[in-house]
Amino acid sequence: MSLQETTPVPIFEDVDRDIFLRDIYPRRVPAVLRGVSLGPCVDLWDVESLSHRGGDREVKIHVSESPQMNFLHKNFVYKTLPFSTFVKRASEQKHSDFFICEDECYYLRSLGEDVRKEPADLKKQFPDLAQDFHLPDFFEPHQFFSSVFRISSCGLQLWTHYDVMDNLLAQVTGRKRVVLFSPQDALHLYLSGDKSEVVDIDRPDLTVFPNFVKATRHECVLESGDLLFIPALWFHNTLALQFGVGVNVFWRHLPEDSYDRKDPYGNKDPVAAARALQGLERALNALEELPPDYRDFYGRRMIQRIQKRTQQLDSHV
Repeated sequence: MSLQETTPVPIFEDVDRDIFLRDIYPRRVPAVLRGVSLGPCVDLWDVESLSHRGGDREVKIHVSESPQMNFLHKNFVYKTLPFSTFVKRASEQKHSDFFICEDECYYLRSLGEDVRKEPADLKKQFPDLAQDFHLPDFFEPHQFFSSVFRISSCGLQLWTHYDVMDNLLAQVTGRKRVVLFSPQDALHLYLSGDKSEVVDIDRPDLTVFPNFVKATRHECVLESGDLLFIPALWFHNTLALQFGVGVNVFWRHLPEDSYDRKDPYGNKDPVAAARALQGLERALNALEELPPDYRDFYGRRMIQRIQKRTQQLDSHV
């Protein structure tokens, strides 16, 4: 049972482009979009159809004996399987063939052809299946960055993290719980890079993470055919309530040169933000040259300067 304040994610019915851009997108908060047509994929993408039409293309997958995957501590291994074999295994509760144990969990996050340079694109990696998936035109074609195919075992929970681009999560089949946290709650999430160190968000260790309860929890359950709008910088944690298939579509909502061009995953901080963080690290290293009382004094002055500058910038928005 969560001790946090919980806010349901609002649900909007029959959203078209005009409604999304006028009433939903400018608010910069998550929203479930229900009744938007995703194409025949909602009816066609069952285990048998996916296995047959996806073919024996080799896919790199996460395999874990724990359903709660933890990227920071790497409690999973990467394995390769033919796509058809992977889909059948991911849909099972117990496995006759396995890597670690008979109840291991599987997760696919599709990759580009050159994983170091090319973002995932459903049309390129799974062209036959891509014909079934229709994404609403909620952004301009030139803004498109990636479309990521995701398949999860039932019970699989992914770590809490943020992305630097806006995205739509299309829950094509199966049900999925999504818990989100506002960027304004970042200080309560115990961050390591873009990920939270709080692995178990439902039963957090409050002796280690006492401030986690201060973060407001935004929650929804996605049904088959739902879309979830996740604005950039919103933290999210997903739990597959059933075996399910989804597609994440990311787009560049900032000017293109704001992003790191060598980032095929779309999760590196914007160029200006990365420069600022590097400058902060240099400043902190400089403080280490001072005696403890001076470090404390000038560290507090730095915090004050950052708070004052942030407030000044916010007042001009």
